[in-house]
Formats: sequence, C-alpha cells, structure tokens
Amino acid sequence: MQSQGRLYIVGIGPGGREYRSRRAEEAIREAEYIIGNKSYLELIEDLTKGKRIIKSRMGEEIDRAKRALVLSEEHKVAIVSGGDPNVYGMAGIVLEVAEKSGRDFDIEIIPGITSANAVASVLGAPLNNDFAVISLSDLLTPWEVIERNLSAVAEAEFVIVLYNPRSRSRVGNFKRAIEIIRRFRADDTPVGIVKNCTREGERRIITNLRSVLTYDDEVDMHTTVIIGNRESRIWKDWIITPRGYHRKYRI
Repeated sequence: MQSQGRLYIVGIGPGGREYRSRRAEEAIREAEYIIGNKSYLELIEDLTKGKRIIKSRMGEEIDRAKRALVLSEEHKVAIVSGGDPNVYGMAGIVLEVAEKSGRDFDIEIIPGITSANAVASVLGAPLNNDFAVISLSDLLTPWEVIERNLSAVAEAEFVIVLYNPRSRSRVGNFKRAIEIIRRFRADDTPVGIVKNCTREGERRIITNLRSVLTYDDEVDMHTTVIIGNRESRIWKDWIITPRGYHRKYRI
C-alpha cells in the first residue's frame, strides 16, 4: 500500500548555508520530522525551528533509515545527509531498507554539492578532467578493497579525491594511501588539502606528494584531499588539471 506521507532524502551540501539548494531548503521546511546526525542538524538549525528533531550518531544509519521510513508512512519526513545523499550518503541505505521491507514509500532524493566539488572550487580547477573518488574509511569497505582501488586509479590518469582520510580510530589510513599513490605518481604531483570547506575555520593547503604527509596532523574527517594526475600543475596559488585544450588549440 502506498504511504500517505513522504520521505525527503536531502543533501545539505558542504556546510555553508549559501551552498544549499533551494529545493533542499523547501523540503526541510515542508517536513514535520527532521532526522539526521547531530553535526549535520547543527548546520541547518536556521530551518528547523518548530520541527520534531530526531538526532542520531555515526554508526546508526540503518536505525535512522528504518525510523524515517516508518514515520514517512503518515508524515512528511526529511532525513538529512551531508554533501550529496548519493556520495557516501543516506540515499543508498534508505532505499535498501525500503526494498527489504517490501512496502511502497513516497521518496524524493534531493542532490547537494558534494565535498569533491566544493573543495575543487577552493583549490582552483583540479577536477577539470577524469577523476575518481575514494573513501579511506574501512568501517564498511575492507582495506584490501580500498588498497586495490587506490592502486588502480593511481596507475591510471585519474585525479584522486580522498574522502574520510583520517579519524581518531584510523590514524594510519591516510599515510598508507599516500604511500600507495607514490608508487605510481611523481613526487611533485600537486596535492590540495581543504579542511572545514565552506564552514567556519576553513583551511586550505596546496602542496605535493613529496611533502603532503608533513600535514598529516591537519587531516581529519572534516578534510578532503585532492591529488592531481600527471598533467596537473600548480599556478600561483591554484591547482590546474588541463582538460586537453592545449593539445588541440592555441591558448
């Protein structure tokens, strides 16, 4: 039976209010219940006055999805996801839980600016050609798989975007990832590090593969790292990855 309510899976972007989409704000305002991780709910407090707020912690995504679906049978519910719901966000687990239930739900997925795009805009034009996004969190993906993926994209011509590079319980994964990438990329390959992108305390670092681990202590779960390909270069205080116009046209 079709539900009478509706579930919005909302991408709220990288954090800054000005980077939220109009549709995301509309959905949050329309919802009776707002469900999400505490840190994400804090970023949308200007939209949630008078709403029924349900906070949950990291690691409770399945329970969050189940509760949102149950509530959405009778109510309008927004489950919020940082960045974009399809990039390591809530869209997948909500749809998996809905599929498992065997019931019909009215679901709308609302995209948001993911960290890769936000961070790229702060660094210049590092993603102007093919790129791959890899999370270094081995909570749900075995490290052997992450290592294999890192080797594959590092050997190829992909610019590499690293999500979730380091946490209190995963202090070594970022260093291990850089060691793998250095097997295939030159030491002067540009690297951009952005912490708290679009939020208070934003910090931006441009360096290279040789020196990136100098900043290991700066890297945490609020950081995204972009590693250039073999054509990427640093110009002034920007990273540029050429699209290929220089091979076909005079610039």
